[in-house]
Amino acid sequence: MRYALVLTLVATACGTDHLPVATLEDPNTCNECHPKHFAQWSGSMHAYASQDPVFVAMNKRGQQDTANQLGTFCLQCHAPMAVALGVVTNGTDFDPTTLPPEANGVTCYFCHNVASVVDTHNNGLQIALDQTMRGGLKSPIDSPAHASRYDPLMDSDTNNSEVCGSCHDIVTPKGVALERTYQEWQTTFFSQSDPTHHLTCGACHMRSSTDVVADKPGLNVPERDHGFHEHMWPAIDQALTDFPDLANQAARVDEDLKGAIAIIGPAPAGSNTPTGGICVVPLNGGEITVRMDSILVAHAWPSGAAQDRRAWLELIAYDASNQVVFQTGVVGDTQDPEDITDTNLVSIWDKTFGDDGMPAHFFWDVASHDASGLLRPPITLDKNSPAFDHSITKQFVIGALIQQIDHITARVRIRALPFRLLRDLSLDALGPKLRILDIEAATKTWEKATAATHLGCNFPP
Repeated sequence: MRYALVLTLVATACGTDHLPVATLEDPNTCNECHPKHFAQWSGSMHAYASQDPVFVAMNKRGQQDTANQLGTFCLQCHAPMAVALGVVTNGTDFDPTTLPPEANGVTCYFCHNVASVVDTHNNGLQIALDQTMRGGLKSPIDSPAHASRYDPLMDSDTNNSEVCGSCHDIVTPKGVALERTYQEWQTTFFSQSDPTHHLTCGACHMRSSTDVVADKPGLNVPERDHGFHEHMWPAIDQALTDFPDLANQAARVDEDLKGAIAIIGPAPAGSNTPTGGICVVPLNGGEITVRMDSILVAHAWPSGAAQDRRAWLELIAYDASNQVVFQTGVVGDTQDPEDITDTNLVSIWDKTFGDDGMPAHFFWDVASHDASGLLRPPITLDKNSPAFDHSITKQFVIGALIQQIDHITARVRIRALPFRLLRDLSLDALGPKLRILDIEAATKTWEKATAATHLGCNFPP
């Protein structure tokens, strides 16, 4: 009995040696020992999540349209600690300028204090609210600030992406699985337990490097091989207001996208070398085909809020004097792709519909969706499987115009949001901040002079 009492007293004393939970919840506390992590997080969309004017306006409009029935639905992912700490109890009067640091955005503490994952969507994360910070490094060194624990849930090399997936999959109040990044990843060979092919969310969006994970005078922290994980999480969204590290954020988004998808042909039988991806063939009296394939993504493309993305294929065919013979997907800098009159438009985003079958612009109105236009992720490595080829090929019948074509340019372009959404939310002033992003591997040319080398054109599209 006495021995048990002594153990209890020692455990209590050790707990009080660490900083109070309320202090650990503040990201500025993390900056003292983890300045590089903090600097990257400060310019990330996680830090921006609760301040994002699109989110704030969307939440406000949603409350109005649903007679305040949304509650904290949006806040539970964009300001999860604000909900967990009771700083906000409903979404009707949400004001990000009133949030204290510990409740602003997706914080360090929120991710590193996850005790368990209780659901696969809508932030099904259970926070411990204790003095122990969880991470993916084995044999962690205890810190004067907090207890440290290795947690398989946080190990980017081996986890099952459930911590990321729980917030990045969204099921709407109407029961529509509208955002499905985690669900999409689970269909791919990257989710297999085989370590040769297993690839987690963190492996792509939190690139590792050899460095120390804590850097403060007096701390004896060893350098870890691939122990430092980037805390920027680049994807497609970028801050549309003044925010730290905007240039670096934009550069990391460009880097992440450049090889994500490609305009690329199939590899001929017996070869692993793919071909060009653009073909001009005499089928149907004259036809251009473009084959698009996801290359460096472990989910559909685009993913996440795919209903709000705007990606499309731009294709322009010229004659020998550089005059346009045929074009599709030529979208102006201030236009949405659906606003142009183009019957050949290749639109690559999730189409959403309301109860009446008409297009729905806001998630709370969505009753159904059509994701058939998205580029599919890789499912299998078995070349004999019908699912091995997950590409999409688009045909453009041009008839006799085929005789005039000398060269073709094609590229897949994407904006994170449509101008229509900004107008609907009275955020027109943010329009000029929206960038059109071109994907390097999905920007290709075809030339008549070298057409014979495009072996993929000998195969059915």
